[in-house]
Amino acid sequence: MDVHVHRAISEGLRRRGVEVLTCQEAGIGTFEDVDILIYANTNNRTVFSQDADFLQIYDSGQITHQGIVYSHKQNSIGRIIQGLILIHEVLEPIDMENHVEFI
Repeated sequence: MDVHVHRAISEGLRRRGVEVLTCQEAGIGTFEDVDILIYANTNNRTVFSQDADFLQIYDSGQITHQGIVYSHKQNSIGRIIQGLILIHEVLEPIDMENHVEFI
């Protein structure tokens, strides 16, 4: 989970059995977005964010990554949780490599 993701999203996913790691928990809360993706790639994690900067990094092709899931800030917490659960249930890690999913 990117730095500014509402805590209720992480908590809602955890209550539903989804493993979640926030940037704060990983000790990378002050990292730049590119460095967050590098950390996630190194640790085989997909990044969820509501920060469009991640989409710009993806478009630039700067780095390889284990996936980005993006949601507009207007989406409700419930809708985001439902979307993340669906992605978690349907897609395999290999499906997310260098890929972006939108909620």
